[in-house]
Amino acid sequence: MKDFKDRVAVVTGAASGIGRAMAERFGAEGMKVVLADVEELALRQAEAEFREKGVDVLGVLTDVSKPDELEKLAQQTLNAFGGVHIVCNNAGVAGAWGPTWENTLEDWNWIVGVNLWGVIHGVRTFLPIMLQQGEEGHIVNTASVAGLMPGRGIYGVTKQAVVALSESLYNELKLAEAKVGVSVLCPGWVDTKIADADRNRPAGLANAAEPLPDPRRDATTEIVRNFLKNGMSPAEIADQVLEAIRDDRLYIITHPEMDGIVKERFDKILARENPVPRLLG
Repeated sequence: MKDFKDRVAVVTGAASGIGRAMAERFGAEGMKVVLADVEELALRQAEAEFREKGVDVLGVLTDVSKPDELEKLAQQTLNAFGGVHIVCNNAGVAGAWGPTWENTLEDWNWIVGVNLWGVIHGVRTFLPIMLQQGEEGHIVNTASVAGLMPGRGIYGVTKQAVVALSESLYNELKLAEAKVGVSVLCPGWVDTKIADADRNRPAGLANAAEPLPDPRRDATTEIVRNFLKNGMSPAEIADQVLEAIRDDRLYIITHPEMDGIVKERFDKILARENPVPRLLG
């Protein structure tokens, strides 16, 4: 996809972080932009700021874990702009830092619901519309470099699944000679608020009791926050996404300094060897 002006982009998780940066980049290219997010105050603020910059924008309150809300998002997009050309299934959460066997069913349902089912719902809802349009288009699914590494808890489970889903879509769309491309975004550490995703956790998926004090979990959480604070800017990620869409490139690997850990994983697999245990990459 080369021509962006006056096309329509839908971005989930668009009120902050990578999602907002991608939406801003699309707006700068002259696209009409639909911002979808579950955090209403931040969403309305972003919508107002986009409008002040002259972007043709629509903000839609959306919980991506619910398929009916994705269907409403699609319908509102079509009602407002008449089509859709780029869809970024970007909304994501992180948490449940302790050992996987200590994570609750609520932890699993929350993280899998947003990170994986949110992407699935986005693909199932928007891709048929894009194919029916018969125009050039592109889907960007946000995974993580954790989706290419061994062992990252519930978060890693969801991100590896998003990589697999995106690879399947790429293969299927190419075989069908479709005009819609697919990219999977696998960033490393980025300066976002994902470590504070609990602020948007639904009450119905809250844990019944506060977890017991655990120095390991607290230390991991602090390490994650420090890595994020010193991470790449969301705007740099957005630039790479736009370039990948232009090039029809499947893998968007944003942090080459982490390639060694990814290579090590696949080398171990091919050598039939066990992985190297790591706290964080």
